[in-house]
Amino acid sequence: MSFTSCLVVILGGAIGTFLRYLVSLVALPISRELPWGTIIINISGSFVIGLFGTLTLVSGRFPVAENWRLFVMIGLCGGYTTFSSFSLQTLDLLRSGATMRAALNIGLSVLLCIAAVALGHWIAAQLNGGAVAVAQLPIEEDAS
Repeated sequence: MSFTSCLVVILGGAIGTFLRYLVSLVALPISRELPWGTIIINISGSFVIGLFGTLTLVSGRFPVAENWRLFVMIGLCGGYTTFSSFSLQTLDLLRSGATMRAALNIGLSVLLCIAAVALGHWIAAQLNGGAVAVAQLPIEEDAS
């Protein structure tokens, strides 16, 4: 891990985070029934990491220096959505024939993350005197 690599990831993360915010804002009008901003972010981030990651492999059509891969795949996609990493890892499990591990990854990730957010909310609600809200602004729910 070099100082330059760290800066590359930080810059990519900042840009990804800003893009996540913009997409969430644009999607607010259609996010009444479902968090479409988050869904769009997760799907597009997964697409980007899959496309870029594969195209830019050393053996890929457009190989790039490792810092570019760090910038896009860890920084940009990581700041934009960690769902892209989850999707890539699940695809790798499926492609390697580890169907049960892929299913377990999906189940544990979804269920445990929901359980973790519920537990965190419950603890915070107790500390806040029983508050039921999680977000203060509509953008926070769609962009979190």
